[in-house]
Amino acid sequence: MASKTQCDVLISGGGIAGLTAAAAFGTVGFDVICVDPTPPVTEREAEGADMRTTAMLQPARDMLEAAGLWEALAPHGAPLQVMRIVDAGGPDGTPRDVKDFKASDVSDLPFGWNLPNWRLRREMVARLKAMPNVDFRPGTGTTTLFTRTAEARVGLSDGDHLRARLVIAADGRGSPMRQAAGIGVRTKRYGQKALAFAVTHPIPHDNVSTEIHQTGGPFTLVPLPDHEGLPCSAVVWMDDGPATAARFATEVPEFEAQMSARSCHLFGPLTLASRRTIWPIISQQAERLNGVRLALIAEAAHVVPPIGAQGLNMSLADTRTLLDLARARPEGLGDATMLEAYHKARIGDIRMRVTGIDLLNRTSQAKFPLIRDARAFGLKALHDITPVRKTLMQLGLGTRDGG
Repeated sequence: MASKTQCDVLISGGGIAGLTAAAAFGTVGFDVICVDPTPPVTEREAEGADMRTTAMLQPARDMLEAAGLWEALAPHGAPLQVMRIVDAGGPDGTPRDVKDFKASDVSDLPFGWNLPNWRLRREMVARLKAMPNVDFRPGTGTTTLFTRTAEARVGLSDGDHLRARLVIAADGRGSPMRQAAGIGVRTKRYGQKALAFAVTHPIPHDNVSTEIHQTGGPFTLVPLPDHEGLPCSAVVWMDDGPATAARFATEVPEFEAQMSARSCHLFGPLTLASRRTIWPIISQQAERLNGVRLALIAEAAHVVPPIGAQGLNMSLADTRTLLDLARARPEGLGDATMLEAYHKARIGDIRMRVTGIDLLNRTSQAKFPLIRDARAFGLKALHDITPVRKTLMQLGLGTRDGG
C-alpha cells in the first residue's frame, strides 16, 4: 500500500516529546504522521541508547495517561517522594547544608516518577504501532517547509512530500522546521558538559532525588528501580567541559572513585551500572513558538540545563496546551487563531522557567566563596519559609501558574 501523503498533524521529530505528541493527538482521533531521521534505540545496552532518565512530574503523568502511555510505563518508574538539595560548596567539598523538599507538603502523590529514556522510547514506539491513525516513519526526516493559509507542505529526506493542517516541530535544538520557518533563537553557553549514567550503591535511595551542589555544577542522583538486586540511581554530573571530557575517558575504577567522592559518599561507594554518555549544556529559547501552520515544542522551542526536572515536563506542557486548543476547535486545527493562542499561553511560563534555571545553573557554577555562601543562605531561606517552600514546589511541579 502506498504511504499516505496527507494528514491532520505532521510531527517532525521522534524523540520522547515527538512520540508523546503523536500518541496524544492520535488518541483523540487526529490523523498523525511522525517522522525522525534516526530510528529510536529501544534497548538498554544497544549502541546509541540514551542513558539519561526523565522524571515525569505529576502533570506530565496526566498527559501520558491521556495519551494511552502510562499503563505500560508505570511499572518501570521509580516514585520521587523527596527532593533533597545538598550544598557541598565549602572549601573541603563536604556537605554543609541539607534541605528536603517533600511531596507530601503539597500533594498526596509523589513529585513524579523517574524513567529511563530508552525505556520511554520502547513503550512509546509500541503504542504508536498499535494505533491505526498514527504512521511512524523512523529513518526519515523533514527537509523543506512551504506554508499556505490552509495547509503546510513538507518535503522529506526520502523524497516524499506531505500535506498537513498542522506541523509540530519536535525536532530538537537544531530544528530543521524552525530554521525553514525563519524563526530565530537565543542561545547561552555555559562551558559545561554533562555525563549521564546509571549506578548501583549499597545504601538505599528511599525514593529521594538528591542534588549535590559544588563548584562547576550539580551532581544529581535520581532513583531508579533496583538493578540486579541492588539499589540503583540515574546520575547526571555537570561540570566544566574539559573536566567532564576527561572523566568520560577515565578508566572505570578511577571514574568510580571520582564519582563516589563527588557524591559525598552519601550512598556508599558507587558502582557504574551502564555506559557513560556525554552531553553539552546550553540554554536556548526560540523567538516565537509559532509560524504559519507550525508550532514549536520541546527543544525546538526551549532548551534548559538538567536542573529541577523541568526540560521534558515543559515539553509535555507544550503538547498539552496544543492538544487542548485542537480539541476545543478541531475545525481550526493549525490555523492562525489556534497557533497565536498557543504562543500566548506558553511563552510566559517558558521564559520564567528558562530564566530561573539559567540563574540556578550560574549560581551552581560559582567559584567565589562569597557567592557559594550566598547560595547556601538562599537555599536555607527558600526551605525554611513554609509558604515560599510550598509555592516553589507547586511552580516546579507545574501545578501552579508562574505567569
